[in-house]
Amino acid sequence: MNTFLPKREHKFTFGLWTVGSTGRDPFGSPVREPKTPADLVYLLGEVGAYGVNFHDNDLIPIDATPMEEEAIKKDFRKALAETGLVVPMATTNLFGDPIFKDGAFTSNDPKVRAYALQKTMRAIDLGVEFGAQIYVFWGGREGTETDSSKSAVDAIKRNREAMNFFCEYALDNHYDLKFALEAKPNEPRGDIYNPTTGHMLAFIETLDHPEMVGVNPEVAHEHMAGINFMHGVAQAWEAGKLFHIDLNDQYPGRYDQDLRFGSRDIKAAFYLVKFLEDVGYDAPRHFDAHAFRTEDYEGVKDFARGCMRTYLMLKEKAQQFNSDREIQSILAEINAMDPELSPHFGKYSPEKAKAIKAIPFDRSAISERGLNYERLDQLTIDLILGNR
Repeated sequence: MNTFLPKREHKFTFGLWTVGSTGRDPFGSPVREPKTPADLVYLLGEVGAYGVNFHDNDLIPIDATPMEEEAIKKDFRKALAETGLVVPMATTNLFGDPIFKDGAFTSNDPKVRAYALQKTMRAIDLGVEFGAQIYVFWGGREGTETDSSKSAVDAIKRNREAMNFFCEYALDNHYDLKFALEAKPNEPRGDIYNPTTGHMLAFIETLDHPEMVGVNPEVAHEHMAGINFMHGVAQAWEAGKLFHIDLNDQYPGRYDQDLRFGSRDIKAAFYLVKFLEDVGYDAPRHFDAHAFRTEDYEGVKDFARGCMRTYLMLKEKAQQFNSDREIQSILAEINAMDPELSPHFGKYSPEKAKAIKAIPFDRSAISERGLNYERLDQLTIDLILGNR
């Protein structure tokens, strides 16, 4: 059990809302007593986490007085200093309070949109105060139950206006801050705008400061819609937009479960970890998940340790995959370049186009070639299950 222990260099983080979940769900009351933010920092320090992230109201209750706010921040700051944890990311709760029942930035009510701007600016200030350099936006209420209620085009424009506003706010205040947008297809709204990472990437390119804005993809959110999460992460990485990532697990087609990382689809988790490690992803690895409702706080610690341990075990498996001679031999064979064709690839030229059009391809011979994908996939399963 001591082989896969988290280290600071792994940058494993948890949100106050994750280890601080009281186990409440739509059908049941809390099963764990709430802990203070400072207490949760000490819990994360005990299990070996690198950092802690928060929504504004995870740290400061929405109706806290100035005196209460200062007392909470003092205790939180003390806990950070004593444990060595950092705050890499912060975000705003724009979904919990009844004022956001029809969205925040996309609400039809201009008073709601103005309040959302105010609340977010104050939350950005709070995050920066504790050292956050990534600020995440999850539009949990930015959607509809009926499309009779609002224009989807107006919603896009309102979202764009808000993001442009916050980019200018950060620049005006000289904040060393990047923004990351988090997609989700549905829940708590019937349909949420910009439901996938691909939607978010397209939206970012329409902003005034696209260089400041990236994505924060979450495993569960994409798996809810049956999408291959690693492919979305790869697209974000290739675009230079993978600013942050939320790790958990999820059964496709179900409500947002936020299961312990790797506890449901270990194969998908393996490919994700392998990708992140192969490309050298160096931002925090944030576990946005919750312990089972069956657990007390000792079980919450087991949950947090399990998230990190599974990641590290899969990291070792990824290294084994990359050094396995048979696997690498198959990959080399199926990816081999034909030296006669290599001059024809790359940037277009009229000469290349003419040469490619003149090549006599033997379709039958090419299509008869087996690719060994069955063998490769089983070797991957053998490796994950410890039989290589």
